[in-house]
Amino acid sequence: MANTPSAKKAARKIARRTATNKARRSRVRTYLRQVEEAIASGDQNAANEAFKSAQPEIMRAASKGVMHANTASRKVSRLNARIKALGA
Repeated sequence: MANTPSAKKAARKIARRTATNKARRSRVRTYLRQVEEAIASGDQNAANEAFKSAQPEIMRAASKGVMHANTASRKVSRLNARIKALGA
C-alpha cells in the first residue's frame, strides 16, 4: 500500500488512467469486431463502411498509447487487404 502522499496520488492517477485506457481498448475491440463481422458476411460495402469508422478509432488508440503504433498500422493494413480481397 502507498504510504507517502506522492505515492497515494500516483495510485489515484494510475487508477484513472487504467479506467480510461480500458474504455478506449474496449471501443477499439468493438469497432474491430464490427469490421470482422462485415468481412465474414461477405458484403464489401458494409465492410468498407465499418472499416472507415474503425480506422480513426484504431489510430486514436495508437496516438493515446493504448496500442503500439506499429500494431495499429498492421491491423489497419491487414483489414484493408482483407476487404479488398472480398471484391476480387
